[in-house]
Amino acid sequence: MAENIRFVLNGETVESKSAANERLLDVLRDEFRLTGVKCGCREGECGACSVLIDGQLANSCLVALGAVSDRDVETIEGFSRSERFEILSDAFADLSAVQCGFCIPGMVLAAESLLRFNPNPTDHDIREGLSGNICRCTGYNAIVHAIQNAAEKGKGLW
Repeated sequence: MAENIRFVLNGETVESKSAANERLLDVLRDEFRLTGVKCGCREGECGACSVLIDGQLANSCLVALGAVSDRDVETIEGFSRSERFEILSDAFADLSAVQCGFCIPGMVLAAESLLRFNPNPTDHDIREGLSGNICRCTGYNAIVHAIQNAAEKGKGLW
């Protein structure tokens, strides 16, 4: 009989009844109803399914549930409760870096990951940090400017 997989999800210890080889993306959406994690390509190419695993950006479509056993998984729903989210969210809205919104949860988590490790990124650093995330509507200039703005406003938080 398969054992439940236990991990920390958005700050709370949870157990999943899904098989260890299930995609983390599917478990988050189907079992835990966290729909901020988007299903885009299922091949790790678009970043719409981005999550933070132990603080590192990851494409949840490429991660088996068993790989997160006893680890910390944060989705946009969990991150949205933080002060840093408020700064990023406001910057994205103020600088028109959001159109359809499909890519934005992944973009925001990519920005959080980048700023956590590099709180003073250059334009090049930001573009490289976003390189695994695709936006088909807004384009990258507004998103890059929003992240620059958030980095400036959030000095000392990252």
